[in-house]
Amino acid sequence: QVQLVESGGGLVHPGGSLRLSCAASGIIISNNPMAWYRQAPGKQRELVAKINIGGSTNYADSVKGRFTISRDNAKNTVYLQMNGLKPEDTAVYYCNAWRRNFWGQGTQVTVSS
Repeated sequence: QVQLVESGGGLVHPGGSLRLSCAASGIIISNNPMAWYRQAPGKQRELVAKINIGGSTNYADSVKGRFTISRDNAKNTVYLQMNGLKPEDTAVYYCNAWRRNFWGQGTQVTVSS
């Protein structure tokens, strides 16, 4: 019923940038708080960014000032612009409706010199 497909990950050098996309079906993103999460090897999944129904945003302290979450309601797609990437940003990135469990496959981000 609900499908979230992440894309845009890859291998980048420290200081590089990536833009992740989350194409949604079976859910209207403008009617839900939407979030990006990440999970690094050996660590718990963590919330990195959230966009609220009204458009305001929240970020984990570790990414504040470097990452920007946005949405295109006409395309029913959520984005995560990541700048100034650091090796500690390496993880599988997932999008989801906040506090829901519509998990997709995620997209791998690797930051390495």
